[in-house]
Amino acid sequence: MSIRVHPWLKLFCPLPGFASIQRCCVLTFEVTPAIEGLTMIHKKPCLPGLLALPIMAMLMNTPNTPAQDKPAGSAPDAGQPQPVATAGKPGRNFDEQADKALLAMQQRAAELKVTGVAVVAYSEGDSVKSWSSKMVVVGNLKTGPSKNDPAGANLLAIAYAKAAEMADTLKASGSAGRPPLKGEFGWQGGVVAKGRTGILIAAFSGGPSADDVKISQAGLAVLTQSL
Repeated sequence: MSIRVHPWLKLFCPLPGFASIQRCCVLTFEVTPAIEGLTMIHKKPCLPGLLALPIMAMLMNTPNTPAQDKPAGSAPDAGQPQPVATAGKPGRNFDEQADKALLAMQQRAAELKVTGVAVVAYSEGDSVKSWSSKMVVVGNLKTGPSKNDPAGANLLAIAYAKAAEMADTLKASGSAGRPPLKGEFGWQGGVVAKGRTGILIAAFSGGPSADDVKISQAGLAVLTQSL
């Protein structure tokens, strides 16, 4: 048995890397039996080379296009609405400060053994055009009929009436220096102050006027520390 290489049969047998075709060959196995005059030749082509032809053609015809990096810091789409920046605005922390102020008012009311409704509010600027407010019930929202008040009272409505009066006068409730307008009562129990960036209001309703003022002052003291 002998092995003979026929270079004339050009079947591709690609080498590793597919960089180039450096050699083409077909192995032919020639078997010569003992019987004289009879020659048996079995030719076996390089099958991996045949299967690799489509892949080689595709790789050779593919353009060498380098990857492009995405530009850094691309500008946002001008057609899309952008979020409004709120950092640095004291009013954005009102909820947190309001909770602290209302807690201080609750504690002061407990010391004075008073129940009712506490209200705090913040308005940015030098006059009230809009505000954020928060309230908490300290014991009860309203009172039932009594000898002094046969109809009963909505303490939440009274507390907001005090705050509404102060929003107009920028003075403590009950000290406007004018007759109460419709919707106002002219009752004491609310305090107001000019903060760093806006107007701060605290009001309480439910106890004697002097106690309502003390409770409101406790809440206003907390607001003025940060707003």
